[in-house]
Amino acid sequence: MSVYANTPEPPYYAVIFSSQRTEGNNGYGEMADKMVELASKQKGFLGVESARDDALGITVSYWDSLESIKKWKENAAHKVAQEKGKSIWYQGFALRVSKVERQNFFEM
Repeated sequence: MSVYANTPEPPYYAVIFSSQRTEGNNGYGEMADKMVELASKQKGFLGVESARDDALGITVSYWDSLESIKKWKENAAHKVAQEKGKSIWYQGFALRVSKVERQNFFEM
């Protein structure tokens, strides 16, 4: 099984969320799992890749359109997670949306 999201041929969109966490879990892991599960049921969701070390976390979710991204941002449960992120889980974060125009994969 590949660690890479199974995305279609471009074009599609990537939402890149980079974050610095606060100390402690405080329910973060459970909420992160719940958000991936919920996002995967959203119309237009294509996949997700995520990595975290002690200093930085990066999650990239892939979507078929800007409209799908907008609807995910407005999802009620996702809004709760966003607010908890601002008040409990993150020291800071950056969110970027980009259009994927080409892709290449290499695996040994």
